[in-house]
Amino acid sequence: MDDVFVGRLMSAPVSSVDAETDANEAARLMLQENISSVAVVDDDGDLEGILTSTDFVQIAARDGASAEVAVATHMSSDPVTVTVNDSIVEAADLMLEHGVHHLPVVDETEGLVGMLTTTDLTAYVSGLEVRSPPTLA
Repeated sequence: MDDVFVGRLMSAPVSSVDAETDANEAARLMLQENISSVAVVDDDGDLEGILTSTDFVQIAARDGASAEVAVATHMSSDPVTVTVNDSIVEAADLMLEHGVHHLPVVDETEGLVGMLTTTDLTAYVSGLEVRSPPTLA
C-alpha cells in the first residue's frame, strides 16, 4: 500500500465555510451533503481549520446553545494535513498518531485540494479484500 497515494483516494472538491459562518449553518451543510466535516477557509481559500461531527458532539455535550456562534469558536485550528503525493500508509499513521478521522489535502500552489477520511481508507482496503472466486482448471 506504500505505492498508493492520497491523491487517488481523497474526496474533491471540499465543502468549506468561512470562520464567521454560524455553526448551525455549517451543520445544515454537512447534513445536506452527507459529509462529516467541512474545511474552514479564509477569503483566499487558504485552510484555517476544520469542523467535524466530533466537534458537534462536543458542542452538544457542553451546552448546545453554543451552536449559534461562529464556526471559529468550535473548529480545530491548525489541522494536520497531507499532500496528494503522500502514501496512504503515511496518512493512516498520521490519523492514528493524532486521533483524527479527516485529513485536509493541501498543495503548495493550489491550497486546499481535497479531504482524506477514514471512510476513504476503509473503502479502499475493503476493495483490496475482495477476492475473486477460484477458477476450476
